[in-house]
Amino acid sequence: MTEPRLSTDELRQLYRELILDHARQPRHFGALGNATHSAEGFNPLCGDKLRLYLRVSGDSEIADASFEGSGCAISVASASLLTDTVIGMSSEQALELTDALVCRLTGGRSAQSNAREPELGRLRALEGVREFPARVKCATLAWHALRSAVANDKSIASTE
Repeated sequence: MTEPRLSTDELRQLYRELILDHARQPRHFGALGNATHSAEGFNPLCGDKLRLYLRVSGDSEIADASFEGSGCAISVASASLLTDTVIGMSSEQALELTDALVCRLTGGRSAQSNAREPELGRLRALEGVREFPARVKCATLAWHALRSAVANDKSIASTE
């Protein structure tokens, strides 16, 4: 199923509404006591910091997710959207989504370019950040942390 095309104005409006909503009332904010995976993320460009927590079941399903930290509205909103979206996905699906989203925001090539790219749904609102290149790293920080958390990589995930 192909995602509907949104006009530039519709995408801008969706971006503003979704970012403000998730920045003001972040979902899944706070430490996750029974996390099996976690990763720290840092954006040295603007100082955004976060810790992402995942509870991954034996069959690699992300049963729960949360985050804590501080950053700009875009960084907080993106982390909130991430946690809201990946709960119930397999780790593999979450990584495929991460690859597709980061590539859409940065203009890079997705590893799935030959396969069917996952639909982004409401995450497409984050595409509005492309109009502000300096803020792309704010929007991708949590997604880099997700990669590290799934891989159990204990180094700090960075946007650099």
